[in-house]
Amino acid sequence: MHAKRLTDLNHTVLGAHHKSVPATAWGMTVYDFLATQPRRSEFATPLLTVDETALSHNITAMARWASDHHMELAPHGKTTMAPQLWRRQLDAGAWGITLATPWQVQVARHFGVGRIMLANAVVDEANLAWLAEELSKDPDFEFYCFADSVATVALMAHALKQIRPERTIGVFVELGYPAGRCGARTIDEALAVAAAIDQTPHLSLAGAAGYEGALGHDRSPDALSRITAYLDDLVSLHGRLPAGSLLTAGGSAYPDLVAQRLAACGDARIVLRSGAYITHDDGFYAHISPFADAVEPRNPVHLQPAIHGWARVISAPEPDLVLLDAGKRDLPYDEGLPVVHDDPAAAMNDQHTFVRGEQATSMRIGAVVRLGLSHPCTAFDKWRLVPVITDHTQPDPYVVDLIHTFF
Repeated sequence: MHAKRLTDLNHTVLGAHHKSVPATAWGMTVYDFLATQPRRSEFATPLLTVDETALSHNITAMARWASDHHMELAPHGKTTMAPQLWRRQLDAGAWGITLATPWQVQVARHFGVGRIMLANAVVDEANLAWLAEELSKDPDFEFYCFADSVATVALMAHALKQIRPERTIGVFVELGYPAGRCGARTIDEALAVAAAIDQTPHLSLAGAAGYEGALGHDRSPDALSRITAYLDDLVSLHGRLPAGSLLTAGGSAYPDLVAQRLAACGDARIVLRSGAYITHDDGFYAHISPFADAVEPRNPVHLQPAIHGWARVISAPEPDLVLLDAGKRDLPYDEGLPVVHDDPAAAMNDQHTFVRGEQATSMRIGAVVRLGLSHPCTAFDKWRLVPVITDHTQPDPYVVDLIHTFF
């Protein structure tokens, strides 16, 4: 990655446009502010923080697990959209970074990411022209995208015929499933797409791709059965592609099943795209990840929740109701509401979280409450800067870094 551009982030001047950063820091650079050794309590609420202790643990643990299972790791960068964190994942051995949109790819290239998998299709001429130029400028840059129909390949072929790129673009054929997201709906359809890629100038067939996460939201027998059947189909598709083809799958909910089922491909290079593991959580992934105690307490890999919300009690209008100053604009809510003292909040709106029941009776106006969160993919996008604290279990931890996000 481009070290200078990462270092330049430390020269960012803090101001009122950085939510919850103390006003005393406005006008200072990130570097100068961190040199004052600020503490979490100096930041206003609402606040999102990342734990350095848990973050380091998760990055190392997942890298080791993927290696032990003979898989490459290309973490999904859309989870954080934070080049500083991508750098740490790459330094820990990640094969590359996965992204979801061409614009996200452009951000990654700005910061010098050298191998990128776009888990999506590219069919517009503007993005294909930029991509062709980027590949031409840097012969070491590796790029892959997905295609799930012959029409997609035809659109790429038409645009690239006009652009005349110097290098080919690697394309995975994507296998889906009925009523799912993208992806060819049958193996035969996928093979037709693969043949079209292989026969198209300026494209090269990279392998087979899939995503199993949307087939389940729990670890019920039915969900696990659907996922394993789909992964077996993906293996079958890969087996009918040319030797040496890559195989990629994997979100953060079922990486164990990906490792188990895709092992049938023998010596094939498998690329796992899990992303949310870097922070884990206290909600969705805490109840579905194979690396959470709630799922498998004997597992040798234990991910730790590294993201938390901090909110202040600003109202207690009823004996068993308090309102906090964090809402949907600050914290994730799409896969479960924030957790307060091990119980989920009652409700959220734009700027408030409602806490009801016995846990509310002990909260006083002005008190700061730490919130467990669910789904990191919709946490980072609400913040331009995310403070990294030493450890949330400390009474008032130091802030040791500020993570810049690009959404």
